[in-house]
Order: sequence, then C-alpha cells, then structure tokens
Amino acid sequence: MDPETEAVYADYVEQSWPTLVRAAIFLGARPHEAEDLAQTTLVRCYTGWDRVNSAENREAYVYRMLLNCLRDTRRTRWWKDRQYDDPRSLERSDRPVGGDAAERVAVADAVHRALGTLTKPNRDVVVLRYFVQLSEKQTAEVLGVPAGTVKSRLSRALAHLASNDHLLDLSGGTKK
Repeated sequence: MDPETEAVYADYVEQSWPTLVRAAIFLGARPHEAEDLAQTTLVRCYTGWDRVNSAENREAYVYRMLLNCLRDTRRTRWWKDRQYDDPRSLERSDRPVGGDAAERVAVADAVHRALGTLTKPNRDVVVLRYFVQLSEKQTAEVLGVPAGTVKSRLSRALAHLASNDHLLDLSGGTKK
C-alpha cells in the first residue's frame, strides 16, 4: 500500500473502531470478543482495501465483513465448547460506582439482555439499523436481503422489544 492509501486506511480505522466494537457487542459478542472481531474485520479490510474503499457503500461492505467474522467465530469448535461467563463479569471493575455509572450499566445490561431475546436475523437488523445507524437500504445490503425484509424484521423485533421485561423494568411500564 502506498503512503497516501495507508493514511486513508489509518483514518478509516480510527473513525470506525468504536462503532465496530459497539456493533459486535450488540450482536452478542462479549467486550473482549467484540474487540477481536473488530480487529479481524479491520485486518480483512486492510488486505482488501482496494475493494473496500471502492465499494459503492463502504459502511455496508465493512459491516457485512463484521457479520461474516462473527459467524466464522461462532462456527469454531471453541465457541461451541466454551463455558458462558457470569453476566456480572460483563461489568468492568474499573467503572466508578455511583448513580450515573450504575444507571448506565443497568441500561446497557437491560438492552443487552433484551437484544438476546431476539432471533439472530431480527437482532442483526435492529443493531445495524439503530445502533450502527445504517439506513434501511444499507442494512439490506449488509444482510443481503431486500429492504422490505429489513422493514418487516424491524417491525417484529420492535414489537417484541416493546413488551420485553428487561426494558419494561427500566421504563416502569407494564406488559399489555
């Protein structure tokens, strides 16, 4: 890679790292796994930077790569044999304990648990559309489905989330 292209790639990595990690977490990865997935995705971007950079929709292309990395990881024997961590281990010990920090942890935990109740296709749509903030068209490109499928999955997912106990506890709402 020439120095100019290298600089463009480095800028892209700096800008996209936080959203890739956050997207991986909301797609069901643990924080350390999310960082590994983001790193693997960005390495794949580097090796195919010409294709990535010239893609009609670079963000959709990269998030598709992230989903593929996640699926590749989940296909390994290690993933199938692994012991699930205690959910309390997701809370980082270096966070200050207090009203605001505790509330952020509670909200993040509730959202993570609620997303975990969705089917994989519906969770992918919600994460890409609302957390990564891709358009419906971009989300459809990432997932390789028609835009109408994205809309119907979003509708079903949002209806499911609206009645989720974890989120109702936060809002003080009740199931209908």
